[in-house]
Amino acid sequence: MLLGVKQAEKTFGTALRQNVAAIKAILPAEDVLCYAFRTADGAACAAVYADGITDKELLGALAAKPLSLAAAPKTREEAKKLLYFPELRDADSAEDAAAEILAGNPALLIDGIAGAIVLGTKKIAVRAVAEPQTAITVKGPREGFIEDIKTNMGLVRRRLKTPALRLDTVEVGKYSKTNVSVVYLAGITREKIVREVKARIGAVQIDGVPDSSYIAQFLAKKPYSLFKQVGTTEKPDIFCAKLLEGRVGVLVDGSPIALTLPYMLAEDFQSAQDYFVSPYRATLSRLLRLAAVLIALFLPAFYVAAQLFKLQLLPFALLMTISGGIQGIPLSPSLELFFLLAVLEILIEASIRMPKYVALALSVIGALVLGDTAVKAGLVSSPAIIIVALSGIAAYTVPDLTGTLSVVRLAYVVAAGSIGTYGILLLTALILYYLLSSDGYGAPLLAPFSPLIRRDWKDSLLKADIYALRSRPAVLRGKNKTRLKIRNREEDAHG
Repeated sequence: MLLGVKQAEKTFGTALRQNVAAIKAILPAEDVLCYAFRTADGAACAAVYADGITDKELLGALAAKPLSLAAAPKTREEAKKLLYFPELRDADSAEDAAAEILAGNPALLIDGIAGAIVLGTKKIAVRAVAEPQTAITVKGPREGFIEDIKTNMGLVRRRLKTPALRLDTVEVGKYSKTNVSVVYLAGITREKIVREVKARIGAVQIDGVPDSSYIAQFLAKKPYSLFKQVGTTEKPDIFCAKLLEGRVGVLVDGSPIALTLPYMLAEDFQSAQDYFVSPYRATLSRLLRLAAVLIALFLPAFYVAAQLFKLQLLPFALLMTISGGIQGIPLSPSLELFFLLAVLEILIEASIRMPKYVALALSVIGALVLGDTAVKAGLVSSPAIIIVALSGIAAYTVPDLTGTLSVVRLAYVVAAGSIGTYGILLLTALILYYLLSSDGYGAPLLAPFSPLIRRDWKDSLLKADIYALRSRPAVLRGKNKTRLKIRNREEDAHG
């Protein structure tokens, strides 16, 4: 094996058998095959390829057939003229040829010619472009990224037909050799952010990159943070819109989830559909999502605090109703809520990982059978089940924050059960302090509210009309600040 490696480091010779042996020394796997054939005058040729990721029909029709009908070429340039491939490259060493073979591109070797010709016949099975399950919209584009980076690049390029679009691709992973592309718009995105993102990706030393979540952890300024540090999306239209604002995007081969930087918390309260409805409806939807997040976090905690410490928090009529429902419950309010929240998380995890139809039956059993039986048996109270159910539903109005909300919600229940409303206020102060001090790639996590940037309110939790969005977000500090130039509305109205 050492002999093979040493030979691979050298350039190819002119002997076909030695060149093939040099490649096989690096790639001894059984799925790396050698297809041998001859030219019309008897010169030996061979195509070394990886079975399963190479289009063998194209290899035979566009390489083997034209060479077998012609006289043996004397140089690689003469051989290229006989081939019908639009994508041809040279490989001067066995190591270079092996890297191309593993990427799905076979290496063509001809006896008497030094070096190999790499043929672009990669064929990898990919799923069709479809609407992502995590970002379903009633109005707007329904295309979603898939696991093939070339297809994803094409989806971006189709929407941004400009020479300013840059897609700088590097390989990451000692064994996986995963293509990672840094995407940005030259002249709009700050070069400092681009350089920092490239430097962090270039510094990654890891065996493999199965998914973009691995790259996201290396890009995060605080990788152990409970809150997201990197934006994510599966929709090309959202990805391109963020690029146009001055952000940097990252595409990872093998992952349908694209990354965007810098990331701000307000992004998760926005939806792609907000830009296809009236500004009033979009603003109402965003405020509703914010209210749902507050309900998901604080409702269980205040319920526990009200029962244990501050009954005055509840109206008298509601207090009497709750008192009638909690009589005889063996668990304390905090343990009861903690138990129900744990059951909710277990049901969610089981529903996600079970087959579709089994998960539906499991949801019915968990929601109706277990819940109703537990109340009748006196293990938990009806108000507690209603509060946990409402909190769980509210958390899923902002899907990207669901994981974080689940953890923080449990922390609030523990704090409320320990020292009541003071615990809730103290934990809220700690979380706000942490969020206020978080800053990723020059953009604070709570921007545009901290620091206060009134101009950026037009597309944060509020949504203004298209006429108000004439400039890019000031917090990103891009070079080109203007994104919309229009005449006055009266002139537009008259044509």
